[in-house]
Amino acid sequence: MNNPLKTIRETKPLIHHITNWVTIYDCANMTRAFGALPVMAHAPEECAEMTGISSALVLNIGTLTSKIIDSMLLSAAAANDKKIPVVLDAVGVGATKFRDEMAAKILGSVRIDIIKGNYSEIAKLAGESAETKGVEATSIKADPVKIAKQFAKLSSSVVVMTGKEDIISNGDKVFIVKNGHELMGSIVGTGCMAASVIGLFAAVNPDYCEASREALCYFGVAGELAASKSNGPGSFKVNLYDEVFNLSDEKVKSMMNFEEH
Repeated sequence: MNNPLKTIRETKPLIHHITNWVTIYDCANMTRAFGALPVMAHAPEECAEMTGISSALVLNIGTLTSKIIDSMLLSAAAANDKKIPVVLDAVGVGATKFRDEMAAKILGSVRIDIIKGNYSEIAKLAGESAETKGVEATSIKADPVKIAKQFAKLSSSVVVMTGKEDIISNGDKVFIVKNGHELMGSIVGTGCMAASVIGLFAAVNPDYCEASREALCYFGVAGELAASKSNGPGSFKVNLYDEVFNLSDEKVKSMMNFEEH
């Protein structure tokens, strides 16, 4: 897509989140800074109705409960009916049996268009040997590019593996995004924010593989720009919002760093 940020800011898509209590405020603010509109409706009594007026649905299992899973399934079914993108951020998969089972239940019950996680979370979902230390990635033995491509084919979804380099695959093509900065890992929530950003880019671009690549390039460029004027995590977080707010398609195009395989 030529100018996705311009499109987002002109159309202001509504992005429904059923997400992580730890980072919900950050996800809302990041969605707003990009120019989209966030809404967070978790109650089973209204979540599907809210999805019905939205342009994308972002699910994040970071602080999951059985009731929240019920809401996620209701909203995802509504999103499937409306044919809007559904993003699943598989936070902490591999850490507990309950988390693994609930992620599998979501994937087995509704259509998920984009599955996002760190290297170990995606490896675990793909059936590879992997452990998760809380919500942090640990090392995996298999080739992550191969995992992303094979799991994308198996799930018929776009798979996004986030890390020092982000890997995105639809089972056919693979993008490796190299934008970003290590300070992005110094604050809690950048992974959750990335899922929100993927959701809002997917809301305006039906090619979800391309949309995910664009989202992580734009978010990563903002991270690089913020890091260049930050002294630590506190100033970085403030600067990250400001850099996102002041991004332009032209600015990002001059700084994009990705490869296609």
